Amino acid sequence: MPAATSLKLLFAGLGLALCLPVFAHGTGEETVTTQQEHKLPDAAGKKGLMITVSYEPGQSSGPHVHSGSVFAYVLEGAVISQLEGQKPVTYQAGQSWYEAPNTPHLVSRNASNQKPAKLLVWMLLDENAPVLTPLKK
Repeated sequence: MPAATSLKLLFAGLGLALCLPVFAHGTGEETVTTQQEHKLPDAAGKKGLMITVSYEPGQSSGPHVHSGSVFAYVLEGAVISQLEGQKPVTYQAGQSWYEAPNTPHLVSRNASNQKPAKLLVWMLLDENAPVLTPLKK
């Protein structure tokens, strides 16, 4: 293989590798970064997934559902969250909440129009389950 072709493949692979950990969550406005993802040997067929969700001022996620259990912790700023059947709640840095599997998450947004917000989220999912499924509007 010519050196120029090898170099092109190397750079293409590096570009792809750098893009893989970041993906859209909900509406695609926020940034979701995978921190860890592991199959769980003591929970056959399950994986543990740890992500961060970063919201710029005023950003939000679209309504969605997670097929597994979710634990969310606010790292910075404040986030407004509303699960189906509940009132919206504003969580400040240092606070957390739990989402039961398949509970529609109707609102998830930065509470501020001036400051960013960031969540640390841990999920227990089936090995092949998506991170979320958008809800139809």
